[in-house]
Amino acid sequence: MIPDPVEPAGRRAEVRRETAETRIRVALNLDGSGRHRIQTGIGFLDHMLAQLAYHGLFDLEIEAQGDLHIDPHHTLEDVALTLGEAFDRALGERAGLTRMGFFYAPMDESLARVVVDFSGRPYAVVQVRWQAPLLGTLPTSLFAHFLESFAQRARCALHARVFYGRDDHHRAEALFKALGRALCAATRLEPRRQGQIPSTKGVLDV
Repeated sequence: MIPDPVEPAGRRAEVRRETAETRIRVALNLDGSGRHRIQTGIGFLDHMLAQLAYHGLFDLEIEAQGDLHIDPHHTLEDVALTLGEAFDRALGERAGLTRMGFFYAPMDESLARVVVDFSGRPYAVVQVRWQAPLLGTLPTSLFAHFLESFAQRARCALHARVFYGRDDHHRAEALFKALGRALCAATRLEPRRQGQIPSTKGVLDV
């Protein structure tokens, strides 16, 4: 387990998910430094989640065992759901939250943008055109499903777009770096809010 930092307590979560298809454990510290240990059994997914943690400055542990003898779908989906739930739990009532964040990230010839809003209303819009069917052993068609599943359990609106790029590896890496930085911005506490719910309605939808 990654040691807890000295600054703000309470923005951490550990979530486990066990089904007939997968067994997942996620430990998250929103106020971390980017330390991570990720083992999903899907090499390229590990690489992308490492980008999210490092560039988002989240301390993150993910351990996953799934039915990879079938295909990566169930493991990727359940990792996304569990990670989303960990964000939801770590954010608590979301009082004092910045709430919205966005980031553009380049990766050589590729450029991606991710915008997130921890509004309590799950929604995902993903605009990426992939050139190859696989990155490593991971079907590129599953990246949109990962983001949709994450948004569902994190209870956030998530808009992701890769504008261009020649290399699918670079497209994916730009996407997850942008995701990490956008999540970092949206999950920061805003001192001027002094613990208030970040909505003119006074509540976030559940």
